[in-house]
Amino acid sequence: MTWDESIERVLIPRDELVARVGELADQISADYQGKEILLVGVLRGAVFFMADLARRLSVPCSLDFMAVSSYGSATDSSGVVRILKDLDTDIQGRHVLIVEDIVDSGLTLNYLMKSLSARRPASLEVCALLTKPARRRIHLHCRYIGFEIPDEFVVGYGLDLAERFRTLEYIGIPSSAAVAAVEDAEGSLL
Repeated sequence: MTWDESIERVLIPRDELVARVGELADQISADYQGKEILLVGVLRGAVFFMADLARRLSVPCSLDFMAVSSYGSATDSSGVVRILKDLDTDIQGRHVLIVEDIVDSGLTLNYLMKSLSARRPASLEVCALLTKPARRRIHLHCRYIGFEIPDEFVVGYGLDLAERFRTLEYIGIPSSAAVAAVEDAEGSLL
């Protein structure tokens, strides 16, 4: 099965992603004028988005990463989170912007917000490329949102299906045949 056969349809084409990342960078740059921000990327999904966003910012920024594991099924988080890789940077007194690929239930992000807030940053905000309001289980304020999407499983631009499709330059919906092939190869993922 080729990449093209694996994607049922493109939800957000590359040109729309590029344009929206530019708009977010302009908004963030205006809001943080005169300040330096620390972008905290949530591994691995946010890497592509964060790199593109950082390059477009006109304010000074530095980067750090966190990796978390959320317990639950492949498509539903229980909100029980384990930090696999913590920050290397002390965030006390810093302006911190969490960069997320997607906000689904909100449980994992809520945990991260509480954890980072306890470290006394000067400010703590969220920039999410995608949000799925239909799946939200907890109210969260995301200051910067790229796109609101329907309750569909998506891949590309950092988002994956069993580590596949991250490098696509667009956001797409995998075909049922692609999902089935991964389930056959990897066990029941979805």
